[in-house]
Amino acid sequence: MIDLDRLASWLDDNVPLGKGEPIEPRFVAGGSQNEIYEIRRGGLHCAIRIPPATAPPDRDAGILREWRIIEALEGTDVPHTPAVAMCEDASVAGRPFYLMGFVDGWSPMDNRGWVPPFDTDLAARAGLGYQLAEGIALLSKVDWKAKFLGDLGRPEGFHERQVDRWTAFFEEVKGRDLEGLAVASAWLRAHRPIDYIPGIMHGDYQFANVMYRKGVPARLAAIVDWEMGTVGDPKLDLGWMVQAWPDDPGAPEESSFSYVDMRGMPTRDQVVAHYAEVSGRQVDDIDYYVLLAKWKLAIVLERGFQRAGDDEKLQAFGPVVIDLMRSAADLADTTDYGR
Repeated sequence: MIDLDRLASWLDDNVPLGKGEPIEPRFVAGGSQNEIYEIRRGGLHCAIRIPPATAPPDRDAGILREWRIIEALEGTDVPHTPAVAMCEDASVAGRPFYLMGFVDGWSPMDNRGWVPPFDTDLAARAGLGYQLAEGIALLSKVDWKAKFLGDLGRPEGFHERQVDRWTAFFEEVKGRDLEGLAVASAWLRAHRPIDYIPGIMHGDYQFANVMYRKGVPARLAAIVDWEMGTVGDPKLDLGWMVQAWPDDPGAPEESSFSYVDMRGMPTRDQVVAHYAEVSGRQVDDIDYYVLLAKWKLAIVLERGFQRAGDDEKLQAFGPVVIDLMRSAADLADTTDYGR
């Protein structure tokens, strides 16, 4: 738990709103990488995002990266949590942390699904899908150079690095052979997008990492959890978002979106077209990004599976990885892209 006396002293010096008032904390969520606390103090209503004491040291740098991104989003059209203050001094709360405005909304992860009226109103539910696509479309338009994020990533040679980087990562965690890995890897080495316009990317964009405003129509309140944020190819966020989007949204059992009911959602083509309309980017090469997303996600999840031990949640990644890599290889064999 955060030392409230030390936090109050720091807030007095750095966040004038609520100065001298008692702090009312509430634990919101937490895991091995980050914890979030809601903070009320007089007129101040915000959230603290901080690594737990057990998180690896590199999470301190990760918190600073996240802060730079949400601070850069101030003044843009991208739905985001307002940037309030950053503290790099670990003596205040044990680890570096930042404060962000508290968003009055809901997450699909809160109840592992949709809240009323989206739980029953399928017509209204379609807006959730369009808003999801719109969030990253707006993100792709942010001028990352003007926001001084030129050193956040390495946009030059982004696609040329992908296969070597993630293949090396796979070799580090390898505990089994994956069917389709060689086929998908060879395809990615031989192909490139039609164009590449660097921009800010989230890195793990999906329903689980956004919040919506309450009520209808569907409105995105904030993109959250910027742990994987960088400057790279924003269209990879789109590929990541739709790589498991069902061809028939009326048959959610065919989708990997196990935490949401996809009935009533627009088709994959419709959300991709909405992204194109809002972003101004062409999407004729979407198959490249979908294949890259499936291939990369399989490797990322394989690490968790190989470290699963008795953890049933991580053990469940095993068959998902196999399906993803096979799907990537099948797409490589059947897509007309680049032929």
